[in-house]
Amino acid sequence: MLRRQGGFVRVGGGQVPGRNIHLVLAQFFLALRRTFLEPVRHALFEKVVMHAAQVGIEGCIRHSSSSVRAVKPQPNQAPAGSRRSYVARLRTDLRITGLRIRSRVTYTARPFFDRNLLDMKNESPARACGIDFGTSNSTVGWIRPGEETLIALEDGKITLPSVVFFNFEERRPVYGRLALHEYLENYEGRLMRSLKSLLGSKLIKHDTSVLGTAMPFTDLLALFIGQLKSRAEANAGREFEEVVLGRPVFFVDDDPMADQEAENTLVDVARKIGFKDISFQYEPIAAAFDYESTIEKEELVLIVDIGGGTSDFSLVRLSPDRRHNDNRQSDILATGGVHIGGTDFDKQLSLAGMMPLFGYGSRMKSGAYMPTSHHMNLATWHTINSVYSQKSQLALGSMRYDIEDTGGIDRLFKLIEQRAGHWLAMEVEETKIQLTHQDSRHVPLDRIEAGLSVDLSRALFESSIDNLLERVRGSVTQLLNDASVSVAQVDTVFFTGGSSGIPALRHSISAMLPNARHVEGNIFGSIGSGLAIEASKRYGS
Repeated sequence: MLRRQGGFVRVGGGQVPGRNIHLVLAQFFLALRRTFLEPVRHALFEKVVMHAAQVGIEGCIRHSSSSVRAVKPQPNQAPAGSRRSYVARLRTDLRITGLRIRSRVTYTARPFFDRNLLDMKNESPARACGIDFGTSNSTVGWIRPGEETLIALEDGKITLPSVVFFNFEERRPVYGRLALHEYLENYEGRLMRSLKSLLGSKLIKHDTSVLGTAMPFTDLLALFIGQLKSRAEANAGREFEEVVLGRPVFFVDDDPMADQEAENTLVDVARKIGFKDISFQYEPIAAAFDYESTIEKEELVLIVDIGGGTSDFSLVRLSPDRRHNDNRQSDILATGGVHIGGTDFDKQLSLAGMMPLFGYGSRMKSGAYMPTSHHMNLATWHTINSVYSQKSQLALGSMRYDIEDTGGIDRLFKLIEQRAGHWLAMEVEETKIQLTHQDSRHVPLDRIEAGLSVDLSRALFESSIDNLLERVRGSVTQLLNDASVSVAQVDTVFFTGGSSGIPALRHSISAMLPNARHVEGNIFGSIGSGLAIEASKRYGS
């Protein structure tokens, strides 16, 4: 939606000056085409013609069914001598893989426009950006002298939660915070979260059902990353053709071929949404370059990036004298990582503290434990929807009368009936966040059963993730060994990533490097800023 707000046009989550309305409309059409059409291979547009002139705006879209049209603005009645204004109205009605996308624009703009604004190439030669496509949150950045690097993507915020909600009632996809809001408001639909976790998984080669239509998971990624691109372009006032994408050190642990396949998938998605030149940088290296812009002397720095899906590390020699060098390979002493992140911590907390209320750990009448697949899927963000399938529910129903204590499985049936799996996962995630600064959290579960609740403690959480933390520590030890660097040689530990604030994790790593000072970066912005710096170096600014 585009909305008038003061002297600005609201475009997604950002603002564009009203005087650029013709540019906004042009980008609006581009965004619709790139974001919704190309990723799902529907060529609905035959021709798009946009005109900007000093007397107003004219938009013309030709389509065989005339389902998309723009109306030439006409002068409003105004007192003699006053500056006239013009109203541009636009209505779209697009059918995309069974979803109907409806948008309306009503905007009043002053009649003096700069023709050159429509030609985005004339504004600046810079056409490169950096994208941090994260498991939980994503950012886009580009270098603008004297301005913030990261671009506002939603309601003035630099992050866009990596979430898509297919609203079945209005037959449209929504993204980010709005997606979470509509899901929690109980709109009928399907929520897809932790999209990055699809890369490197077996699911990426399969389809998912949306309103009875098969959608490849790669198209789902294209929908979301296309949103990042179009929102950034709308706020930046230009198209981005080149991109440096962040990637974890390992998409897949101990499988180089699968890891390369995951990167290739991301390249294909980036091309599909309109990028022409695509390159990558390890996420912890990008964070290192962001931190380097703040230091005044040389440091040997351990970058600790704990995100939603992976824990990534780099050991880098940083210096204000080196920050403008194009080739920094000799300064990167080692990189490493392990496929453990915030969603894994969520899973362990859910299994330890939440799933027992829903039958996890229950015994069958035979004495055997109840199968755990339903609980595992409910505790894992990107597999929650699988428990709603008819096959899954039939399997669960077949064992109901073989369970000794049916209270837990009855709650599980009600949870599935309400399709409340993502709601429960959000409660677990919020508990994890709250436990970073308090000892316990009381979680009411009246939605499932009147009076049902659970108290989850930090001690329970820390014990549930202890094995994961041991693997994280092992990855740091391996990194130092690979670089032949002792713990005493490390000057600084730089923490970034949304999960780096977990006290047990931070203390665990800090204890390994007692002589190093500890610095906290922008937990959601360091990587995106570093990728923008790298894009500027590789493609020019």
